[in-house]
Amino acid sequence: MSKGTVPADALIVVGSGEGAQYFRNIGTNLNIKLKAEGSLKPGDLADQGPSGKQPPDMSDKESMEMTFSKILAEDLYAKAHKGSFDNVVLALDPDTLGEVRPLLHKEVQSKICMELPKTLVNHPVAEIERSLSTAVS
Repeated sequence: MSKGTVPADALIVVGSGEGAQYFRNIGTNLNIKLKAEGSLKPGDLADQGPSGKQPPDMSDKESMEMTFSKILAEDLYAKAHKGSFDNVVLALDPDTLGEVRPLLHKEVQSKICMELPKTLVNHPVAEIERSLSTAVS
């Protein structure tokens, strides 16, 4: 689901298996303007544990990414439950998007207005805005 909308006031999640940044669209669907709204850092993932069962041949990096996906899904659920957003855009690298999607609570799933399977972490805000605008049009 890469085509979609980015409504005004939508929460934009830009991330990878190593962290996520939150933005808010203070523009419109046709003129996306992002304002930084914090980040989610994995912290000490060794204490958290990955989601689901871990295959024995999984690398530490893959395990950490799975664990971060679980943390991100839980954080989004907490935000949705508090009413922090009505619409959310997930702009995550393809692997992380695949990991986090089945972990999302239906309350969060119902608020997804667009998924963008693209690595945009550490990109300038203007480039993230451009990528979102291209996906909308």
